[in-house]
Amino acid sequence: MITIKTFVFNAFMVNTYLLYDETREAIIVDAGCADEYEENKLADFIESNGLKLVRNITTHCHVDHILGNAFIESQYNIRPEYHKASGPFLFTAKEVAATFGQEITGIPEAERFLEDEEMIKWGASELKVLLAPGHADGSVCLYNKEQGFVLTGDVMFAESIGRTDLPSGNYNLLIESIQEKLLTLPDNTIVYPGHGPETSIGHERKYNPFIR
Repeated sequence: MITIKTFVFNAFMVNTYLLYDETREAIIVDAGCADEYEENKLADFIESNGLKLVRNITTHCHVDHILGNAFIESQYNIRPEYHKASGPFLFTAKEVAATFGQEITGIPEAERFLEDEEMIKWGASELKVLLAPGHADGSVCLYNKEQGFVLTGDVMFAESIGRTDLPSGNYNLLIESIQEKLLTLPDNTIVYPGHGPETSIGHERKYNPFIR
């Protein structure tokens, strides 16, 4: 059974998720730790729970979701995995980060590129990749059918959706992604977004003003 630990990291309040199961293998999703305090908080949790970090998954390569990737590479020798279409955001990541007073110490090369509908496997667990552009090219959500949850990155939030005024943002495409990839999931599916509190597909179907 997958346990999900949530950390809220950096000035953008990114939800960084650590997922692990009874094998003690773990993956990290959207490593947002941006300073020594946050890095130590993450590392201490991994060590104190006897976990072995084996994969680093990035839902999309906007600055706030990649600030910890260099630390993950240096500390655990694990490079990030993301959809290839999201890669171009890395070319300007350092400059963009600087405009927000953030520093990216390094940008690791991808370990590999994620594909739509592939299964991310670790330990005794797996997540299905759902390609869902609109907020950003290459955005992916990560779905576990057995336990009924989905990590949505910045595609959908509690009663809101991702911004579409940034490079490669497209409102119509985002709504299409939500309708085809998320609203087709069961109502009791728990939603873990890239920012803010968790919600459910059923709640969003009923109360989200952008998709009702």
